[in-house]
Amino acid sequence: MTDYGYTLSSEEHPPAELVRNAARAEELGFDFLSISDHYHPWVEAQGHSPFVWSVLGAIAASTNTISVGVGVTCPIVRIHPAVVAHAVATTQLLFDGRFFFGVGTGEALNEHILGHRWPRPEIRFAMLEEAVAIMRALWHGDTVDHRGDFYEVENARLFDPPRGPVPVIVSGFGPQAVKLAAKIGDGYWGNSPDRQLIDQFEQAGGQGPRYAQLNVCWAENEDDAKKVVREVWPNTGLSGQLSQDLPTWTHFEQATEPLTVDQVTKSVPCGPALDPVLESVRKYLDAGYDHLYFHQIGPDQTGFFEFWRDELRPALASL
Repeated sequence: MTDYGYTLSSEEHPPAELVRNAARAEELGFDFLSISDHYHPWVEAQGHSPFVWSVLGAIAASTNTISVGVGVTCPIVRIHPAVVAHAVATTQLLFDGRFFFGVGTGEALNEHILGHRWPRPEIRFAMLEEAVAIMRALWHGDTVDHRGDFYEVENARLFDPPRGPVPVIVSGFGPQAVKLAAKIGDGYWGNSPDRQLIDQFEQAGGQGPRYAQLNVCWAENEDDAKKVVREVWPNTGLSGQLSQDLPTWTHFEQATEPLTVDQVTKSVPCGPALDPVLESVRKYLDAGYDHLYFHQIGPDQTGFFEFWRDELRPALASL
């Protein structure tokens, strides 16, 4: 059985609007919500980037049943894992167990802001493994002392630990990251309908849910939708290591400037038609994902909610 969720795009919406969208998504029957954790938007046209842990507290007070997760936090550079563990524990209590925690090795865009050197990928993998171990130890509520390769923790104890385990869903886009996700995670967070990655996750012993985001842009007119994607979310046209290593939104704007509308939207269903969205869903289902969530690009969230209610949700029920 597949769960379908909705993206709370922190890069595109101010905090109060994210909270309203979360409540509306719950009313409309989405199974879960995913909210991004960034210090900066990818490009300035997106315009926002509120502090995710404050927004999550408001969402916890504004929803009742829907599961909510961060997709994803990087607990290795910008914020020490002991502090992230504290934030996660409190958030899990506020959601009364409805919270799941996505982690990854992050991007220079968000993590370099304190002036630390941006580590090589293999170093970031090792940092993430140590960070997750620290957080899991703290969530038991015991006093933790730790001196590792990257982090030191002294006399740290969470006096409000989470009630029960916190599911840690690990993001991974390449073979080494997928193996790490299988080793330390309670599930996998992917970004493409690539069956090979899911197979690698399972062959490495990985278990648990498999999450992926589907970018869409519902609009009454297909050409208008494509223009919105090109303006607001051109970063979807980038591939490879650029997304991890470019340090500022201006660099992303420079990198995406040569991209055409067709290049940016080639994998994004645009316009009012249902079939292209269902085709995208089928690709992810065939690849082995069981938790798919929709990112409606641009300001028209109301139009997408109505599309979900009237067309998309009933069609998904028949897949």
